[in-house]
Amino acid sequence: MKTRLFAAIAASTLLISNATPAAAAALKTAVFAGGCFWSAQHDIEHTPGVKDVVVGYAGGTAQNPSYENHAGFLESIKVTYDPAQISYPQLVNAFFHHIDPTDPNGQICDQGPSYRTAVFTADATEKAQAEQVKAEVGKELRLPIKTMILGPTTFWMGEGYHQHYAEKNPAAYMTYRFGCGRDRTLKAVWAKG
Repeated sequence: MKTRLFAAIAASTLLISNATPAAAAALKTAVFAGGCFWSAQHDIEHTPGVKDVVVGYAGGTAQNPSYENHAGFLESIKVTYDPAQISYPQLVNAFFHHIDPTDPNGQICDQGPSYRTAVFTADATEKAQAEQVKAEVGKELRLPIKTMILGPTTFWMGEGYHQHYAEKNPAAYMTYRFGCGRDRTLKAVWAKG
């Protein structure tokens, strides 16, 4: 009896350990710059197929940027997603619908070089797909789209206190979001579509 129980536990452990790497290997990542990384994370993390979102810095050349020193970088998010649930073009489209892609200088009340918007693509296929989505968004809004489509980048993880800021500090975040006029502005931008 003990031998059969041990064999059953060992077999199920083997199945679980073999299944986990395959499932994890099926997940992909994408990097976006959407203005304030708190809002970019907050807005896309509930998209079906998105498994995790972290904030950080991308697009620069220096090593180990920080919140206090990230000149040349864009505040960014790294999205882990399941391509069996959401395709890369669908994810890019969802990202566009959470920003004002017509603003060349930042997002709403967050203006300046580190708040510009971008899609960082991993390869030529992703670049072509992102460019296609950008063109479709331009037709939808009937306005020039200023979000940049850029090539591969190193994503540097942001500080712990920035991760899931909206979730950990809901009152402070909603005060910022309301004061910034984010929802009102995005509603007006996308009402044109």
